[in-house]
Amino acid sequence: MLKTILSISGKPGLYKLVSHGKNMLFVESLADKKQIPAYAKDKVISLGDIAIYTNEGEVPLHEVLTSVKNKEEGKPTSFVPSKATTDELRAYFAEVLPEFDRDRVYPSDIKKLLSWYNILVNAGITEFTPQEEAGEAKETEEQAAE
Repeated sequence: MLKTILSISGKPGLYKLVSHGKNMLFVESLADKKQIPAYAKDKVISLGDIAIYTNEGEVPLHEVLTSVKNKEEGKPTSFVPSKATTDELRAYFAEVLPEFDRDRVYPSDIKKLLSWYNILVNAGITEFTPQEEAGEAKETEEQAAE
């Protein structure tokens, strides 16, 4: 699911990929459902391609979002990142991802991640695990049950 959710540099919020044309993508805002074009010159990144630095390597964004979802019981965060201090942000994020790299994950990254989580939940998107992995996990559970 996160592969079709996009962040566009210079534009607030998140966008869902609707279709693509020559040298552009057509995207729909998750907040207000307005469709706009995203051109080749725009820096567009899929949430499925983002990872968070940890002390041992990187953790895919979908795992971090799932951890936030588990902490918040599937609801938008009660924590207000825009008013939090750096120490409060890091303390909250340590509860979600204890081994995050404190030198390479900046407070602005944590704010953006929590903002994205709230946008996704408010848009009704609460399943963050990619389809292939979800299918593999289900097969593993079925084999374990046998």
